[in-house]
Amino acid sequence: MIDLRSDTVTKPTEAMRRAMMEAPVGDDVYGEDPTIAELEARVAGLLGHEAGLFTPTGSMANLLGIWLHVPAGAEVLCDAQAHIVRAEMGAHAQLHGITTRTWTTSDGIVDAATVAEAIAPDNGPFLVRTAAIEIENTHNFGGGTIHPAETLREIRSLALDAGLKTHLDGARLWNAHVATGTSLADYGACFDSVSVCLSKGLGAPVGSVLVGSAEDMARARVQRKRLGGGWRQAGLLAAAGLHALDHHVERLAEDHAAARAFAEAVGLAAPGSVGPEKVPTNIVVVKTGERPAGEVVAAAAGHGVALSAVGAHLVRAVTHLDVSLDDCRRAGQMLGSLLADG
Repeated sequence: MIDLRSDTVTKPTEAMRRAMMEAPVGDDVYGEDPTIAELEARVAGLLGHEAGLFTPTGSMANLLGIWLHVPAGAEVLCDAQAHIVRAEMGAHAQLHGITTRTWTTSDGIVDAATVAEAIAPDNGPFLVRTAAIEIENTHNFGGGTIHPAETLREIRSLALDAGLKTHLDGARLWNAHVATGTSLADYGACFDSVSVCLSKGLGAPVGSVLVGSAEDMARARVQRKRLGGGWRQAGLLAAAGLHALDHHVERLAEDHAAARAFAEAVGLAAPGSVGPEKVPTNIVVVKTGERPAGEVVAAAAGHGVALSAVGAHLVRAVTHLDVSLDDCRRAGQMLGSLLADG
């Protein structure tokens, strides 16, 4: 099976497993795990922030990041297809009493004027007030699309003018960094908090890091414990993240090339479904025409390719370090043939 459902399906490499086994560990709830401390400091430094917090999942990192900036009863603004509203199980509302209000885009990329139009100032007991703006970069359901750095700076500026906080869901920010050459620190400078995943394109088995001010990370550490996210000897897992930072960032360019090869192969057989020019990173969203996405996913599985349905007539493929360029090209040819056959 060529598994393109997500870049979360990767297995640790042998070198990563060795790094995990050799990691010095301690009890992180007591603040005694040196490998976790190293990972948190390193990621925070890369993104230009004071401190970091290691979390089990990207969803928890986002949950904490939004909670830092938005009190119960206030709202965060974000894209209608954002991960925090589509794929985090309503946690922000259920657990923290936070509402969301969204804008709509064709590919997940918003401009500053649209964000400015959505901001609701404090109007006393009449309207829900905006407390924060959330951006996703790269944008998952938009097809791995990348927000331009200048746009992010414009959004940061209007947020400061309006007295709002900003959070970046940077689960795949590594991909944006490699694809554009924009530094992680430049991205980080546009936000009060940033979450980044280690378990997607970087290939670690689990974990994300939230970064922000030292004060905010101290608050988030307490809330993480309330949510059941306190670690013990999790340096074994943090070591995988450190190894990934050393060895798996620059190779993301290979995943981007594989995604474009997949898209090109699909498009040759089924014109109009997708094209390589619409694939900036490692995610390919393919139109299935009149065929239900679930039907296409099932048919592809029967031919040895695992995909995800992300809409009624949309399927998604995500490339990663456990599939080769040739694997992706063959998978694209197969999917293109399925779509061409109707």
